[in-house]
Amino acid sequence: MFEKIPTGVEGLDVMLKGGLIKGRTYLIKGGPGTGKTILSMHFLVEGAKRGENVVYITLEEPENEVRENMETLGFDLSNVTIVDLSPTSGHPIFSSLMGFESGIDVKTFENILQDIIGDNIDRVVIDSITMLKVATPTETEYRASLLRLMRTLKVKFNATTVLISELGNGVEDYLVNGMIELRTIEVKGRAVRGIKIVKMRGSDFDETIRPYRITNRGIEVYPDLSVFEV
Repeated sequence: MFEKIPTGVEGLDVMLKGGLIKGRTYLIKGGPGTGKTILSMHFLVEGAKRGENVVYITLEEPENEVRENMETLGFDLSNVTIVDLSPTSGHPIFSSLMGFESGIDVKTFENILQDIIGDNIDRVVIDSITMLKVATPTETEYRASLLRLMRTLKVKFNATTVLISELGNGVEDYLVNGMIELRTIEVKGRAVRGIKIVKMRGSDFDETIRPYRITNRGIEVYPDLSVFEV
């Protein structure tokens, strides 16, 4: 039996039949404003509550904005390590990534993580891998680089990893162990938010698109309803 860990969103854990399998890599996909970052932060805060070492790597939004946005939703980020690799951070990895000609510099990522938190990382979020994709010249090199990064996070750190990306088909869809999509669906002229588990290797899961809401406490998933019942 695989060990499962909760995501911090009760309704989603019901859909996942207990949570995510520990030590694997997952993808959260969605359009702008669907709550991808919020969902990933539930995952990290839940780990922090359990005494785990959790890391959020931002490649787009500055750390201060991430903290401000999440704190308005009541998230306690005091035990969440945020690594700011956004363009405005001034971190040298950004310029090196944008000029890198043979894929993602996985060794640089590994060194950054070790410098900040050592070898013990339980949960990590990378938001978003779209920036890594842009920084890699070809899809073949991106695939190889992403595989190296996933292997490093699993083998060296034994971390449960969540990658975030926009909607659309990508090579990462086939590389990850599980994929969750956040969508906005039109139902009888109304926009309804729907969450769907696309795949989850090694575990049974609810295949129905379920409604969810973004509230002042974060994301709430309703596993007993369909998107046509809200």
